[in-house]
Amino acid sequence: QVHLVESGGGLVQPGGSVRLSCAASGFIFKNFEMSWYRQAPGKERELVAHILNFGAGASYADFVKGRFTIYKDNIANTVDLQMNNLKPENTAVYYCNRPVGNFWGRGTQVTVSS
Repeated sequence: QVHLVESGGGLVQPGGSVRLSCAASGFIFKNFEMSWYRQAPGKERELVAHILNFGAGASYADFVKGRFTIYKDNIANTVDLQMNNLKPENTAVYYCNRPVGNFWGRGTQVTVSS
């Protein structure tokens, strides 16, 4: 059974950083691409970052390029999202996703506010 559990969210000041982590289980993690999405209040869920199998490459939404980095650890079975220079508009619930089969975690709240 595929299981994705996010952690690391919280309250962050503008300009600050936070690292989200997604612990995966129930499947052979190294074989699958993974993604992070976000959903802000009143908005649709949108893709933030995506990483290929074995971390061979990654892509990012335009609104986070240069500030966010996605990492995939095929030993620890985790996919992390390092978020730097956070802005209030980055406030959202962040979700871990396995595109194949469309599996989701429950999300972790990130609030950027002074």
